Amino acid sequence: MLYQVYQTYADLMQPACSVADMMAVAMAANPRLAACEPMRATRAACEVLALSRLTHHRPAFGIDSITVDGTPMQVTEEVAARTPFCTLLRFRKHGAGQQPRVLLVAPMSGHFATLLRGTVQTMLRDHDVYITDWHNPRDISLMHGRFGFDEFVQHLIDFLHVLGGGTHLMAVCQPTVAALAAVALMAEDDDPAQPPSLILMAGPIDARINPTKVNELATSQSIEWFERTLTSHVPLRFAGAMRHVYPGFVQLTAFMSMNSERHQQAFHDLYDLRANGEHQRADAIQTFYEEYFATMDLSAEFYLETVSMVFQRFLLAQGLLDVAGRRVDARAIRRTALLTVEGERDDICAIGQTMAAQDLCASLRPYMRMHHVQTGVGHYGVFNGKRWDAQVYPIVRNTVHMTS
Repeated sequence: MLYQVYQTYADLMQPACSVADMMAVAMAANPRLAACEPMRATRAACEVLALSRLTHHRPAFGIDSITVDGTPMQVTEEVAARTPFCTLLRFRKHGAGQQPRVLLVAPMSGHFATLLRGTVQTMLRDHDVYITDWHNPRDISLMHGRFGFDEFVQHLIDFLHVLGGGTHLMAVCQPTVAALAAVALMAEDDDPAQPPSLILMAGPIDARINPTKVNELATSQSIEWFERTLTSHVPLRFAGAMRHVYPGFVQLTAFMSMNSERHQQAFHDLYDLRANGEHQRADAIQTFYEEYFATMDLSAEFYLETVSMVFQRFLLAQGLLDVAGRRVDARAIRRTALLTVEGERDDICAIGQTMAAQDLCASLRPYMRMHHVQTGVGHYGVFNGKRWDAQVYPIVRNTVHMTS
């Protein structure tokens, strides 16, 4: 019933939000109205109302060009591989020479892969970039079967096979666990496609360390409670009708409740800035929330297995994780250099949780293991923003280029 109740509310609000959106666009396009203080206030109110709705379709990456060594290059998106659950997307730079190939693993945590738009833009300077563009389960028919943790890991292995040997693997947040598991299994098989470097950024390798509110929530209830209370079935009107999911709007609500005052203040600021004609600052807030409110569901299998295995039983950290019936042993990794990155102020994956991978990969020689704590940033600042661009990225780039 949870999903049906939400969808009914969203359908009822849709006409009002659409009208508000059209009015805001019309007023913005008219210079006379833009100069009128009462009209600016009306536009601000319309934008706040229109922005309050959620969308369930992936926004565009919108990366059309990139400047490399002062030379602008056209960028186009190409599909390298596709499954019912994911598209392996390449950002092809026209005119670029051969550069290290990197597979960027986007999190499946309620937002689309476009949340890593800034990460991709920066990586494109010096790399041939691919990304896992996960599909929204509410658009995936039941005929395509289940998608759980094992299937996530297998997708990474399959995509590395598609791209071939020499492809570096970089995982952000939640998929760091699956990425480490995939590389360990490939190492055990002496797979020629195992990556030369593995970059794990702000992920819960061992969520027992410095537990955050997210970790405390995961251990506060049984896995049965999570299934009973937080999962639902996709309404009949969608292609994924009756697929069991953890709805994206539930995840978004949970994230926003952690910083509710900050989000409320942001909407107040958006109204005030727009009403006062400070459009550049207002645009920044609006752009952020347009992306933030684009939500995707998670298959219930993947969500519940991740909560249970990663956040409740800590299986990888204890050497007890099984994938498709095989025990994952990170000590099998001997040829893949490891870089772990954490944010000093991360309130989702605290300091120490990602660094735990260093101890798990005990067979790696010391010069093949690197760790970086980025001062002054929270979770998103590890892979987006000025400090990512100026301080974290050079370390990532050097790791990839030294092992290519």
